Amino acid sequence: MPNDSSFSELVAIMARLRGPAGCPWDRQQTHATLKPYLLEEVYEALEAIDAADDAELCKELGDVLLQVVFHAQIAVEEGRFDIEAVGQAIVDKLIRRHPHVFGDASADGADEVLLRWEQIKKQERREQGESAPSLLEGIPKHLPALMRAHRIQARVAQQGFDWDEIDGALDKVEEEFAEVRKAWETGRAAAVEEEFGDLLFSLVNASRFLKVDPEQALRRAVAKFERRFRALEEIVQARGEEVATLSLAALDEIWDEVKAHERGEE
Repeated sequence: MPNDSSFSELVAIMARLRGPAGCPWDRQQTHATLKPYLLEEVYEALEAIDAADDAELCKELGDVLLQVVFHAQIAVEEGRFDIEAVGQAIVDKLIRRHPHVFGDASADGADEVLLRWEQIKKQERREQGESAPSLLEGIPKHLPALMRAHRIQARVAQQGFDWDEIDGALDKVEEEFAEVRKAWETGRAAAVEEEFGDLLFSLVNASRFLKVDPEQALRRAVAKFERRFRALEEIVQARGEEVATLSLAALDEIWDEVKAHERGEE
């Protein structure tokens, strides 16, 4: 948490940047134009966490905080809310949804905390006049697809709509894979996309039983592939050749060489 002086200075700087004598670029931004920057800063913070780089994480969290202050400043100018309202809203929510900490309730473990969190959210919606809000309300539609699938499945699993054991989830993966192959063999492009989506959804379901974060797993798999392909490129260049001119068999041989080197094999 920034100290009061540094945070107040940040808010003042943002107001100045948006002011009449401020920065032309900052002044023309809106909530909508800032959306990609907010997402980008969050992912850069995630990269710093993956790299276990505290110095970089500190800087990236500052960039995320800047985005929050930026959006709040725009809202101030439009007479809607300010940064104090943003802070108060989350303070109120944390106290309201942690009765086992700030009230007389008790909670045995993280699973019970999550279940109570969802129950409190539903009660809040009822109090706001919503009739029978869906269990799936509140899961952002802009989340990455794997993350959103995981959140949705975890939410319905809390109500018992889930496989009893991992075998059911894995059997479903095999079933959906067969459906993808069948759709491909029949040449139905629309069906291929639909069945492939079902396969991905079933894999996410299996990930919950395996205690694996699918988004994180895919990010790491992509990073591993990128690391190995860059190593492959270096080997090819050192031999005075080009990747595009080599056969797949030759590239596979180099790929196996890269993997063996990673594992410390001779």
